[in-house]
Amino acid sequence: MPAFLEAKLKQSAEKKGFSGKRADKYAYGAMNNLGAMRGSKETAKGKRMERKHKAQAHTGEMKKLSDLA
Repeated sequence: MPAFLEAKLKQSAEKKGFSGKRADKYAYGAMNNLGAMRGSKETAKGKRMERKHKAQAHTGEMKKLSDLA
Protein backbone atom coordinates (compact mmCIF):
# COMPACT_ATOMS: atom_id res chain seq x y z
CA MET A 1 0.00 0.00 0.00
CA PRO A 2 1.20 3.54 -0.56
CA ALA A 3 2.64 4.30 2.89
CA PHE A 4 2.82 8.05 2.28
CA LEU A 5 -0.88 8.07 1.36
CA GLU A 6 -1.86 6.03 4.40
CA ALA A 7 0.01 8.41 6.71
CA LYS A 8 -1.53 11.47 5.09
CA LEU A 9 -5.05 10.02 5.29
CA LYS A 10 -4.63 8.93 8.92
CA GLN A 11 -3.45 12.45 9.75
CA SER A 12 -6.54 13.81 8.00
CA ALA A 13 -8.73 11.37 9.95
CA GLU A 14 -7.22 12.59 13.19
CA LYS A 15 -8.05 16.19 12.26
CA LYS A 16 -11.66 15.10 11.68
CA GLY A 17 -11.74 13.56 15.15
CA PHE A 18 -11.58 9.89 14.13
CA SER A 19 -9.43 7.46 16.08
CA GLY A 20 -8.74 3.75 16.22
CA LYS A 21 -10.72 1.54 13.87
CA ARG A 22 -12.73 4.48 12.54
CA ALA A 23 -9.54 6.22 11.40
CA ASP A 24 -8.36 3.01 9.72
CA LYS A 25 -11.69 2.62 7.92
CA TYR A 26 -11.47 6.22 6.75
CA ALA A 27 -7.92 5.81 5.42
CA TYR A 28 -8.43 2.46 3.69
CA GLY A 29 -11.84 3.45 2.33
CA ALA A 30 -10.31 6.56 0.78
CA MET A 31 -7.49 4.51 -0.76
CA ASN A 32 -10.06 2.11 -2.22
CA ASN A 33 -12.05 5.04 -3.61
CA LEU A 34 -8.90 6.53 -5.16
CA GLY A 35 -8.06 3.20 -6.75
CA ALA A 36 -4.79 2.79 -4.86
CA MET A 37 -6.10 -0.39 -3.24
CA ARG A 38 -8.70 -3.03 -4.02
CA GLY A 39 -9.82 -4.48 -0.71
CA SER A 40 -6.59 -5.27 1.12
CA LYS A 41 -4.47 -5.57 -2.03
CA GLU A 42 -2.44 -2.76 -3.58
CA THR A 43 -3.30 -2.03 -7.21
CA ALA A 44 -0.97 -1.11 -10.04
CA LYS A 45 -2.14 2.49 -9.65
CA GLY A 46 -1.16 2.40 -5.97
CA LYS A 47 2.31 1.10 -6.81
CA ARG A 48 2.67 3.79 -9.48
CA MET A 49 1.63 6.48 -6.97
CA GLU A 50 4.24 5.23 -4.49
CA ARG A 51 7.03 5.27 -7.11
CA LYS A 52 6.02 8.76 -8.27
CA HIS A 53 5.96 10.03 -4.69
CA LYS A 54 9.45 8.66 -3.97
CA ALA A 55 10.81 10.21 -7.18
CA GLN A 56 9.34 13.61 -6.35
CA ALA A 57 10.51 13.42 -2.74
CA HIS A 58 14.11 12.94 -3.89
CA THR A 59 13.94 15.92 -6.24
CA GLY A 60 12.13 18.12 -3.72
CA GLU A 61 9.09 18.71 -5.94
CA MET A 62 6.30 17.81 -3.53
CA LYS A 63 2.91 18.36 -5.13
CA LYS A 64 -0.72 17.70 -4.25
CA LEU A 65 -2.05 14.16 -4.02
CA SER A 66 -4.03 14.66 -7.22
CA ASP A 67 -0.75 15.10 -9.13
CA LEU A 68 0.33 11.59 -8.14
CA ALA A 69 -2.66 9.79 -9.64
